[in-house]
Amino acid sequence: MDPLAMNQTHHLWLYFVLVAGIVAVPGMEMAYALSSTLVNGRRSGFAAVAGSVTGGLAHVAMSSLGIGLLLQYMPLAFNALLLAGALYVGWMGYSMCTSPGALQQVGHSERQTVRETFLRALMTCLLNPKAYVFMLAVFPQFIKPQYGSLVLQSIVLWLLGALAQIAIYGLVVLTALRFTGWLSQSEGHQKRVAQAVGLLMIATALWTLVTGWAM
Repeated sequence: MDPLAMNQTHHLWLYFVLVAGIVAVPGMEMAYALSSTLVNGRRSGFAAVAGSVTGGLAHVAMSSLGIGLLLQYMPLAFNALLLAGALYVGWMGYSMCTSPGALQQVGHSERQTVRETFLRALMTCLLNPKAYVFMLAVFPQFIKPQYGSLVLQSIVLWLLGALAQIAIYGLVVLTALRFTGWLSQSEGHQKRVAQAVGLLMIATALWTLVTGWAM
C-alpha cells in the first residue's frame, strides 16, 4: 500500500473530526438554522443549512486568496468583522424576543421566503468570526503541496466541511421540526419559544464577541 495515500487519508479524517467538532459547538449559524425551522418550517430550515454550506465555500475561496492573512495582520479588520457578526445575530435575537408574534402561524404560512432565509444564513456565515479563525489557524495546516493540486485539495476539504454542516445542522432542523406541531397548538407556546430562541441568539452573539475579541 502506498504510504503517501495512507498519510493523506489520515490527514483528511483528522480534518473532518476537527471541523465537525467546530460545527457542533452551538454558534450563530446553528442558532439561525434552529430559529428558521421553528418560524417557517422544513424548507426554511434546510435553506439556512444550504446558506451555511455556501458560506463555507466562500470561506475556503477567501482563505485560498489570502484574506485570512489580511485579517491576521490587520486586527482592526478582524474586530470590525467580529462586531458586525455579533451585532447582526444579536439584532435577530432581539427581534424575536420583542415581537409578540415572532412564531405566530407556525406550520401555516411563511413569514420569510426560502430565498431570504438562504441569503440571511449566507450572511450569518460570512460574518461568523469563528470561521475566519478556523480558516486562518487550522485550514492551511491541511494543505499539503506533496499531495498535488492545491485547488483540488481545497475543494475536498470544503466538501468535508459541508458534510459536517449538513449532518449537524440538518439534525438540528429535524429535531426542531418535532416541536412545530406542539407550537401550532398554542400562541403562548410560540411566544415562550420565540423568546427562548431569541435569548439563545443574543447569548451566542455575546459569547462570540467576548471569546473572539480575546483571541
